Amino acid sequence: MIASTIGLFCAGPLHAGIQARFVEGAPKDRFIIENVGACDVEASTLRIDLAPSSGRLIFDVSEAGAGVEVFQPLEFTDGVDALLVLPSVEDGQTAVELEIASLKAGDSLAFTIDVDDTIGQREITVTGSEIAGATLTYAKDGQSSSAVFSSDARTSLTIPEC
Repeated sequence: MIASTIGLFCAGPLHAGIQARFVEGAPKDRFIIENVGACDVEASTLRIDLAPSSGRLIFDVSEAGAGVEVFQPLEFTDGVDALLVLPSVEDGQTAVELEIASLKAGDSLAFTIDVDDTIGQREITVTGSEIAGATLTYAKDGQSSSAVFSSDARTSLTIPEC
């Protein structure tokens, strides 16, 4: 009886889960992407798009350009081995695409960069309400799913990966 009950719980499909969060910092802001699912995320693309954010956020990666005061280039601090290639981000860009080779279950990918808002009073400080509306999109084999960052600067999505 116990074995058949356990079998019922294990019989369903396994899913990959991606959680992303934004952490405001000085001088570097941070994005942390975690595979919280039951299997690896492989051969796919994750895109963080700031354009629909309520603060009209941009990446500020150079001294000259769209950002204000402090700038920070893109720098990976965790999980760089999960990437197929290192992305490039230009000053004022609103999106970054992460081409995933393999992000193992339980692993994370993190990077620092400067994010500025373009409509607030303190452009160098980004609040959760300003990143609200930004999106995280997962794409693989012509299929995609998206999730929206909330005012707590987090988002998550479930993907049928395995």
